[in-house]
Order: sequence, then structure tokens, then C-alpha cells
Amino acid sequence: MSTIQRQIVWGASMSLLILAVLTASFFTMFPVPDWGDLWETEVLDIPFILFVPSVSLAIGLTIGFMSGLYWRRKLQTVDSLLHQIEEGRQLDADELNNSKELQSIASRAGNIQKHIADQAKISQKLANEKAEDIESRMQEIISQERNRLARELHDSVSQQLFAASMMMSAINETQQDQEGRQAKQLKMVEEMIHQSQLEMRALLLHLRPAALKGKTLQEGIEELLVELLQKVALEIDWKVENFPLDKGVEDHLFRILQEAVSNTLRHAKSHNLEVLLIQRDEYAILRVADDGVGFDVEETKAGSYGLQNMYERAAEVGGSMKIISVKNKGTRLEVKVPIM
Repeated sequence: MSTIQRQIVWGASMSLLILAVLTASFFTMFPVPDWGDLWETEVLDIPFILFVPSVSLAIGLTIGFMSGLYWRRKLQTVDSLLHQIEEGRQLDADELNNSKELQSIASRAGNIQKHIADQAKISQKLANEKAEDIESRMQEIISQERNRLARELHDSVSQQLFAASMMMSAINETQQDQEGRQAKQLKMVEEMIHQSQLEMRALLLHLRPAALKGKTLQEGIEELLVELLQKVALEIDWKVENFPLDKGVEDHLFRILQEAVSNTLRHAKSHNLEVLLIQRDEYAILRVADDGVGFDVEETKAGSYGLQNMYERAAEVGGSMKIISVKNKGTRLEVKVPIM
């Protein structure tokens, strides 16, 4: 039952109760000689005994309806306050000052919002200190090892896969019977080699240095995408705005981007990739979208270490991550981090 319905029932019940009490009191003090007179006496062509309850009920319904509208507006205002807190937006001062009843709620909502902002600031500070500490102690060793593995894989396995792919393409082009069983099997082998190449490129992408050594996030993103554009048959569009970010935030956003692009190469089977890094309303927004096969977000999230890792990285810097995926339409990932 809605707020308006409850108030209408309450108003009607109270009006009838008050009428019954007043009527009983009146007839107790002033008894009526003949009860038939109440039916014969008319007001606006309506018997008096029906007119009085009808008017009382109408008044009760009207008061209940107006009261329901009033409280529904108050509840909608409270819902709006909670929604603003959920979205991380500044509370509307004009909306808060319109009602004295909501000032206490608004004050507590403001305290909650301030507490959330403080927690996000502390999380970013800790992530920043953690990133700087790890970079100073371990980054050089990790970077060298990653580069060594990436170089060896690129010079051996990756080159062999490329050569095998070229040979299979040449064999398929020279096949006279393009509809035969053997031709189909060779085509399947070619597709498997192509998929293995994508897997290898995704692996090499993971083996890139974990930190943006000597680069800003914007420079790292552009370098990554330019290199990827040269190696993968994929249309890549990007828009990267220049604005300052803490080192810890940059490192986490870059690793999230690497994981998202790697997942696109391995699973999406897409033809287009879009990357966006912008600043809007004191938030840094990273968005990665493709036109691939899509997936079930909830089902995949439960068993995917990569997705869990991305969610955790976003939370560590006080941000949030949302993924929207539609089957055969593509996937869009968006990370939103407050800029302190």
C-alpha cells in the first residue's frame, strides 16, 4: 500500500471515528424523540442521517489525500538525498532548506557524505604511499624480468605463430577445393593459430612493466594503444585528456586498462575498441568499450580473477567500476575515481 493510500484510509477512519464519538455524545445529551425525523429531514435533498456521515467521510478522504501527497513529497526528498550521496554529488542546499523536518536528516546525510569523501581520500593516500614504496623497492627487478620474458616470447613463440599463420593462409589460398573437408580443417587450424596469436599478444600485454615508470597515465595509455594498433587487426579510437592524478591512482587505472584490453583481445572477438580518459565534476573517468560478443557479467564476475582484481583496484583508490555487457552487442567498462 502506497503512502497516499495509507493516509487516505487513516483520514477516512479518523473522520468516521470522530463522527461516531460526537454523534454518540450529542444524542446522549439530547435524546431524539423520533428517529424517523432524521430520515425525513433533508439537506441538499439528502437525508440528514446520510448527509452528515458522507460529509465527514469526504472531509476525511480529502485530508488523508492531502496528507499522503505531503508525506510522499517528504519521502521523495529523502530518497533524492540518498541518491545524491550514492552518486557522490553535492547535496542540494535549496532542497534541504525547504523543510524544517528534513534538516536533521540532511545534516546526517551531509556527515555521511563527508565521511565517505574522507575515506576515499585516505584510501587514495594509502594507495599512493603503497605504490611509491613498491616502486622504490621492487619495480626495477620486476620490470627487468617482465621485459626479459616478453622479449623471449616475442622473439620465439610469437614469431613462430606469425610464420605458421602466414603458411596456413598461403595453403588455404592455393587450395583448389575450397569446400572440401580438408580445406575446412585447414581453415580451422588457421583460426586456431590466429586465436593463439591474440592470446600471446594479450600475454605480452600483461608482461609490460606494472608501473608507469617516468610517464604520466596519459602518456602510458597512448603508448600502449599505438603499439597495440601496430600489432593487432583492430580499429582503436581513444580520447585522453591531460589532467594531474596521484601516482597511486595512475598506476591502478593503467593496470585496469591493461586487464580490460587483454580481455578484449582474448575473448571479445571485436572489431572496434574505444578508450576514454576524461575529467568531469572532480572525477577521473576511464571507459573501455568494444563491439564484441559480450558476456554475462554476474556469472563471469564470480569466477574471474581478472575482473575481481579490477574491482579491487578501483576500490583501493576510492573509486567504483561498472561493467555493462550485451550479448553480440559488446561490452563497456567504466571506472570513476574522485580527484582529491
